[in-house]
Amino acid sequence: MSYGGGVQSTAMLVLAAQGQIAFKVALFANVGDDSEHPATLRYVREVAMPYAAEHGIALHELRRGGRTLYEELTREDSRSVRIPVRMAPSGAPGNRDCTAAYKIRVIGKWLKAHGASADAPATVALGISLDEFQRARTPDDPRTPYQRRVYPLIERRLDREACRQVIAGAGLPVPPKSSCWFCPFVTRAEWQRRRHEEPDVFWRAVDLERTFNARRAMLGKDDVYLTDKLVPLDRATSPHRQLPLLADEGEDTCESGFCFV
Repeated sequence: MSYGGGVQSTAMLVLAAQGQIAFKVALFANVGDDSEHPATLRYVREVAMPYAAEHGIALHELRRGGRTLYEELTREDSRSVRIPVRMAPSGAPGNRDCTAAYKIRVIGKWLKAHGASADAPATVALGISLDEFQRARTPDDPRTPYQRRVYPLIERRLDREACRQVIAGAGLPVPPKSSCWFCPFVTRAEWQRRRHEEPDVFWRAVDLERTFNARRAMLGKDDVYLTDKLVPLDRATSPHRQLPLLADEGEDTCESGFCFV
């Protein structure tokens, strides 16, 4: 199982513990203790890992090696931003390789080191639920011939709310949504919540966005943003707790462990 530390992949972990799906290995690709949201790391280490061990499931925490994603983003000599920052004028996410470099390849390296190959591909379960079925891809991908994807939650017609019920029914706390603390796929409503409930995380993201744009100014490039409002993060949110109804409430998770793939 590709484990992301969020609701869907934790529901998949519970199903495996209950013997409803036949997986005994879960892989959590940690992009860096300074990069993953602190609440996700706490849940993985304090809840998911003990629960997995209790039920005979090996939950491995994997790392890329070298720089963490945050360290890579803040390199003074970097000329690009490796996460999907929002670009003017459309607000669409820019190019990124954070998922490929820090999750897909890391998990792929582990799979191949443990015997997966094009002739004998590993079966990898992704935590994509029924309400986001459009994210599911065909089982075979020529870019990753050493693995075959399966979608246990879709097969069982479980949506996100059903996944929450599976987790609660097992006596576990429902995890927070998982993502890096600076992920531009996070909605503005979530940024607003963080501004008031997790100010350390929020203002650190504000500083990171400023770092991006100071560096881009020196390179003669346009500014980039962490929201599609295309203004700095501290202006895209409000110092008041309540924010007017927003229209950008898309999915803001990394639940499958593979970040929107």
